Amino acid sequence: MRRKLAAGNWKMNGLQANLSEVRTLNELAKDAQCDVLLCPPAPLIGAIAAEGGVVKAGAQDCHTAVSGAHTGEISAEMLADAGAKYVILGHSERRADMGETDTIVRDKTQAAWTAGLVAIVCVGETLDQREAANTLDIIGGQLAGSIPDGASGLNLVVAYEPVWAIGTGLTPTTDQIGEVHDFIRTRLERRFGTGVGRSTRILYGGSMNPKNVTEIAAVSNVDGGLVGGASLKAADFNVIVQALST
Repeated sequence: MRRKLAAGNWKMNGLQANLSEVRTLNELAKDAQCDVLLCPPAPLIGAIAAEGGVVKAGAQDCHTAVSGAHTGEISAEMLADAGAKYVILGHSERRADMGETDTIVRDKTQAAWTAGLVAIVCVGETLDQREAANTLDIIGGQLAGSIPDGASGLNLVVAYEPVWAIGTGLTPTTDQIGEVHDFIRTRLERRFGTGVGRSTRILYGGSMNPKNVTEIAAVSNVDGGLVGGASLKAADFNVIVQALST
């Protein structure tokens, strides 16, 4: 049985004052029947980890190297040392803004695993690719190129994030979401075997919010959500946590 995961991505938002939201979420979600994760900007990782409770701390990126002359970068080992348990890799914003390729994402994933972190590997299509009916080809290529050998249900989470739905308020139909999640499950089983394929969690990551979470969570092979704006406020995120706990 795959335990569902509510993963919040704060992106470039959050100051020390916002830690009050983490404390509130820890209280609201103390009896949650799903895993609860917040991935804040790096300066807040240690503070969230130190809060304890049901909310685990994650990161939004890591470097491929363990250490070295990489000014401004953070290694996976440093994130783990700060208390992170997960790291988001290959998010569409980094693929677009930073030019991250599948190869870079794969190398970062390997670094995360070496440091003992769970890698949340993001895949997804643009609106042009969706309209050209290339969605599954794009997703298949990203899965093959971004995930190293050695995946398991313990070290890997896959997040499907239709790029055109992130932060736009647009949401694919449940049929569209189900098609992609079923496809991802099949590809994971084919490559890594039935056991790994069936135990790996697949999150939906395109504008999940308190209003649509129940409908999306009921879709085949949706094991939780990678949530952006709705994770910034404890009350909003807790609605998602509770929906994923049923």
